Amino acid sequence: MQALKKQIMALLSAVLAAMDTLHIDARAAELAAVDEQLADSNVWANIERAQTLSKQSAALRAAIEPWQVLRAQVKDMEELVNLGDESMCMELSGQLAALQSEYDRLQKDLLFQGEFDDHSAIIKLSAGAGGTDAQDWTAMLERMYLRWCEKASMKAELIERNTGEEAGIKSATYSASGPYAYGKLKSEHGVHRLVRLSPFNADNLRQTSFALVEIMPEIDAPNEVVIDDRDLKIDVYRSGGHGGQSVNTTDSAVRVTHLPTNTVVAIQNERSQLQNKETALKILRGKLARMQLEQHAETLAELRAGESASWGNQIRNYVLHPYTLVKDTRTKYETHDAQGVLNGGLDEFMQAYLEWSAAGGEA
Repeated sequence: MQALKKQIMALLSAVLAAMDTLHIDARAAELAAVDEQLADSNVWANIERAQTLSKQSAALRAAIEPWQVLRAQVKDMEELVNLGDESMCMELSGQLAALQSEYDRLQKDLLFQGEFDDHSAIIKLSAGAGGTDAQDWTAMLERMYLRWCEKASMKAELIERNTGEEAGIKSATYSASGPYAYGKLKSEHGVHRLVRLSPFNADNLRQTSFALVEIMPEIDAPNEVVIDDRDLKIDVYRSGGHGGQSVNTTDSAVRVTHLPTNTVVAIQNERSQLQNKETALKILRGKLARMQLEQHAETLAELRAGESASWGNQIRNYVLHPYTLVKDTRTKYETHDAQGVLNGGLDEFMQAYLEWSAAGGEA
């Protein structure tokens, strides 16, 4: 019984240390403040603010509650073992093993120490040169991330999608929300290269295609990344609705340019001009935050011009012919189960990236 008691105390100590590192109690206080605002019926007078608060509440609760439950369970076990009932020793040993496994699973949260790791994520996919093959590859990546979101219990919401003429997509932008969405998805930021036999080539020749994946933190609160209005150029232009070019056109499309860095975000969909502007600003804040992290800049004023994701930054190769292999160029993690990866099996790549970053690689 004494040995069991020592094991329980060691686990409780580890759980409390992890919760301290993750600021669980401080975030619980933040959650209580957010929930208090949501309890006020007047909050729904501003739908957008209410939705932001609801999303913030859900994200905080998902990150906090597993640790709070684990702490309570280990403390309950500590009280039971202090009763000194030898007959319960075997049963408690089994329960302790289960709690240890839960701690080992949750311990991965300690790898999410980045400033925006607990935020939702913006996923933007863009087809590279290569026509239909590149657009089809971009659609394959879109499916891969949507499948990953489904498996990871993340909520994926479409912001904008631009389909190709023959197949695939030219670009697509999604919001992914859930525990540490940005912290997990940031490993995907960069150029993804595919090698396969082209289904769009009459001779079925081997084709190399590229797609750019941009992962940005979703920053709803403007005070997290403050942009000087004088640094912005906002253009409104006509956007086409369903039915093809010049059909159902409206003046709702918005293009926002951050002049100091020449960073451009354009949103064109069925939303109102005001909604498109707010969405564009949210994505712009995420882009600038990503650039700030990459350039190790203290303020936005220190940012150098350039896109936050470069076409020269190739991070992963997917080979489907003459053999199957998916290999990350940074962590060197690889697998021959290419189909499993394209079906959303990205967790091992994400874990390898987090460990690589923690060991001194780029965050």
